[in-house]
Amino acid sequence: MKWALLSVWDKTGILDLAKALVDADYGILSSGGTGSALREAGIPYTDVSSYTGSPEMMHGRVKTLHPKVHGGILGRRGVDDAVMEEHGIEPIDLVVVNLYPFEEMSRQNLSLNEMVEYIDIGGPAMIRAAAKNHKDVAVIVDPSDYGMAIEAVRRGGFTAEEQQQLAATAFARTAAYDGAITNYLTSIDRPFPEVLTVQFRNGRALRYGENPHQTAAVYGDLGIAAEQPLQGKQMSYNNYLDVHAAVGLLREFDDCAVVIVKHNNPCGVATGDRPLETYIAARDVDPVSAYGSIVALNREVTEDLAREFTGTFVEVVVAPSYTPEALEIMKAKENMRVLRLPSPVMQDEIRSIDGGALLQRTETCREDWRVVSEREPDAHEMRAMRLAWKVCQHTKSNAIIFADEKAVIGIGAGQMNRVESAEIAVRKARSSLAGSAVASDAFLPFPDTLEVAAAAGATALVQPGGSIRDQEVIDAANRLNIAMIFTGVRYFRH
Repeated sequence: MKWALLSVWDKTGILDLAKALVDADYGILSSGGTGSALREAGIPYTDVSSYTGSPEMMHGRVKTLHPKVHGGILGRRGVDDAVMEEHGIEPIDLVVVNLYPFEEMSRQNLSLNEMVEYIDIGGPAMIRAAAKNHKDVAVIVDPSDYGMAIEAVRRGGFTAEEQQQLAATAFARTAAYDGAITNYLTSIDRPFPEVLTVQFRNGRALRYGENPHQTAAVYGDLGIAAEQPLQGKQMSYNNYLDVHAAVGLLREFDDCAVVIVKHNNPCGVATGDRPLETYIAARDVDPVSAYGSIVALNREVTEDLAREFTGTFVEVVVAPSYTPEALEIMKAKENMRVLRLPSPVMQDEIRSIDGGALLQRTETCREDWRVVSEREPDAHEMRAMRLAWKVCQHTKSNAIIFADEKAVIGIGAGQMNRVESAEIAVRKARSSLAGSAVASDAFLPFPDTLEVAAAAGATALVQPGGSIRDQEVIDAANRLNIAMIFTGVRYFRH
């Protein structure tokens, strides 16, 4: 008889698996809550305590930590058989274990004493033992693998390749689990852990990195990282970076909005009532840069919009949904990737640097918008400033954004000084800047940027404030009749 050991916190699907095991003439070892679930379902099993001859003790802390359990898992078939027989150890062929929910409970604001009780000991020990001996033992740590396990036991057993892959999955799970515990314990009384352990799954090789001579891969099973095209070519390294940038800005808007990104910077942003007109308005901000860009929108793509996309070169389209007709139209552009807009994922930002990494957390911050000029902005200027300010937050520093109520008009990004960003934004504007509003991602150290904006026709400006020369800039705003607001929050983006 083959034996399976079942010990799971998450009972999802365990009864179906157990029934399949019984039908395939497996004996089942179990205990605790898993045993109770089997008993209530009328599924026969042997209690671990009965098998080992040792009672469960210390309120469940010690259940499976016994030589008859670990010997059955670790025993090498054809090598340790005599030892196993001498000590009455049954070979265990399948280990099905998932762990106490430490990661989930660590987000519940529990005390250290309470959290310690969610550190699983027996579970990881059994998982690691089975994964080590994967030549002879299959190990399942995820309910999503139960279907595959049921198929395997029905056909007579797991293949060597399946057992090796399951072992890799098992070690990845215990590594993530221990990493979560390490992060928790080393972050007590600290804003960040002293030792940072991260794990991303679903790794896929990309054709190359930023350039053809660089190799690259993408990891992640949530958010943008998990998305793959509904149709079109494989995503590239640069595509993922640009989609991340585009979606980050798009999520600033509830109204119908379109964001167009090129090389990690917005080159067109517009809001409106209808997606088609909104897309055209965003594209016309800078149609040259929009060629070969990423287009993200927060409304469904229909036939008319799909036809507009196929009339030019678009690298990637990201939207919450597409009509079947729209997808059919876009199939004509084989190089255009079509992605669904995923739900947002809240996580710290990690960036690698030479020898390590930087970790950044963006807490919800409260801006304090206050008028510092003599003239109050009117309603039109306020709406334009709010649009420009949203775009400014997602544009590489130094960022200067001109906008009206509905769309960006001029974008200056990534320059070493703020005046040049303003001059670039003015030069690139394809429509009049008269009556526009301007946003600066950081304070204006001198009046010169404001003077460039005013000369171009801007009548309002929003900036964080905080320079030692704020008063000089305020005086210049008053002299030029510019309505100016300080927000108190800076948005550098490097």
